[in-house]
Amino acid sequence: MSIDVAIREAFALLLSGDGALWQIVWVSLKTSLVGLALATVPAVGCGYLIASVRFRGRRVLIWLVQAALSLPTVLIGLLLYLLLSRQGALGPLHWLFSQSGIIAGQALIALPVLIAFTLSAVQAADPRLAETAITLGASRWRVMLTVLHEVRFGVMAALISGFGRVISEVGCAMMVGGNIAGATRTITTAIALETSKGEFAQGIALGVVLIALALLLNALLMLVQGDARQVGYRR
Repeated sequence: MSIDVAIREAFALLLSGDGALWQIVWVSLKTSLVGLALATVPAVGCGYLIASVRFRGRRVLIWLVQAALSLPTVLIGLLLYLLLSRQGALGPLHWLFSQSGIIAGQALIALPVLIAFTLSAVQAADPRLAETAITLGASRWRVMLTVLHEVRFGVMAALISGFGRVISEVGCAMMVGGNIAGATRTITTAIALETSKGEFAQGIALGVVLIALALLLNALLMLVQGDARQVGYRR
């Protein structure tokens, strides 16, 4: 199949509302969003604590978090596969080759991204903000909420980057999900499968969707950063 024919067929699939194609998109969005949601609260909390509390081994922990950003997702998939297999510690959950397994993998992939971005945002915040809140008698919980509200644009950037990271990964979803049609096939695993079969139309169509999502995420990130600069300018 020539490239121009494949491109025409790809856009025909997109415009026709092909059920199989949009089912793949739905599975990707569902698993990515749920995984990101599960990781958000613990990751943001950890990022805040690492940034604001001094303890022994803190620098080592920061180093490990930053190193985890470059950890191959296929390695995370391998570790999760071993845990979820019948002989693994989490085998009784029966999450292997299911959307639950993919969601678990997406949450693990998102964790270091969210922690690192939150850590960086909190470290960049004015320390007088927390000191003032403590002086006024705020509880530790209230101080944390105050600081996170101040760095909310950085946290939003973390969420956008985390979503981009999980929806575009292929290694973990392939190993843990098994690329089962109608159940665990995601955009990236479907692109890999269709390309290996020499069927480029659906792969290109899904690639267009992925590019559209990437452009949308970057537009949102630019909007967030623009709002942050405007807030800083008004101050």
